[in-house]
Amino acid sequence: MKNIFVILMISLIVASCGGTKSEETETVAAIETTVTLNEAQYKSANIVTGKLEKREISTVLKLNGKIDVPPQNMVSVSTPFGGFLKSTKLLPGMHVKKGEVLATMEDQQYIQLQQEYLTVKSKLSYAENEYNRQKELNQSKASSDKVFQQTEMDYKTQRISLSALAEKLRLININPDNLNESNLSRSINVYSSIDGFVSKVNVNIGKYVNPSDVLFELINPEDIHLNLAVFEKDLDKLSIGQKLLAFNNNQPNKKHPCEIILISQDLSADRSADVHCHFEDYDKTLLPGMYMNAEVEIKLQNAVSINEDAIVSHEGKDYVFVEKGNRQFEIVEVKKGVTENNFSEVSTLDGKDMLNASIVTKNAYALLMQLKNKSEE
Repeated sequence: MKNIFVILMISLIVASCGGTKSEETETVAAIETTVTLNEAQYKSANIVTGKLEKREISTVLKLNGKIDVPPQNMVSVSTPFGGFLKSTKLLPGMHVKKGEVLATMEDQQYIQLQQEYLTVKSKLSYAENEYNRQKELNQSKASSDKVFQQTEMDYKTQRISLSALAEKLRLININPDNLNESNLSRSINVYSSIDGFVSKVNVNIGKYVNPSDVLFELINPEDIHLNLAVFEKDLDKLSIGQKLLAFNNNQPNKKHPCEIILISQDLSADRSADVHCHFEDYDKTLLPGMYMNAEVEIKLQNAVSINEDAIVSHEGKDYVFVEKGNRQFEIVEVKKGVTENNFSEVSTLDGKDMLNASIVTKNAYALLMQLKNKSEE
């Protein structure tokens, strides 16, 4: 039994040593970074080298957002004194013109307000006559200063009251200059202050509306704009006045030219900011709330780039081969960026400057295959 135990221990030690040797071999293979070609291999590979170049490379930044309306183009319609909705023809989506009657309201307080105005107007006429009479009497010392001052105060008080009541009447669209005892009305009209369309109808006929209640919501779509959500990493690529093209998913081939007019300086919780764009041409088919896509052409100045054929990919990573001399080449991992016209932006992971390095620009994959074969030996 003791001999069997000794044999098992020796077997485990041997197996352990063998595993370590295998791992060491794999590690050596993994760190192979250079490949050397003999003269025959070099000629058959037809290797061509070149330098990294600084050039302007354009790319397209893709964004998304929705159509929005500025606050000055949205109107919430209400009535200052409340009342019952007598009539309206509005439905969501209907077009309205500025000055058009949206609804008719009815309430007894409208009658009372008109009554108060006409009553004060009559009192003012009497107070004015009395003021002028007392003024003459006071100048001739036929009445005391106290009586004149009291008359003057009453006159001015009535003028203030009449002016205040006139403004209240104008709030409910009643012209006080045309008001008299024969044309009192228990109803008033509510008018549209903009050209646009109805987005919401919040009331029905017969309902009592408080002064704080919104009857209708109107939108003037002629100044709609595009509100894009742009992540923090892309904000420095945009500027005010920059042009872009917007489109929706239903008509992807129909592009709408836009211009950036405002970039928000506040980031949201998801690290994005609002970028507001103005449509160069108004399109009635674009409605507030509609989701849109946008494409912005970005130009990268002095981007370090190389011909795309110089970059080889292996196991999800990108590499280039740097010529070291004597038919020896070193593989270097790079970060591939924007590509345009077969030139790709590249940078080394450690930030090392390779502008003066001689990079393999043709048949780089032949070197990659040679390096893989060397690692597998």
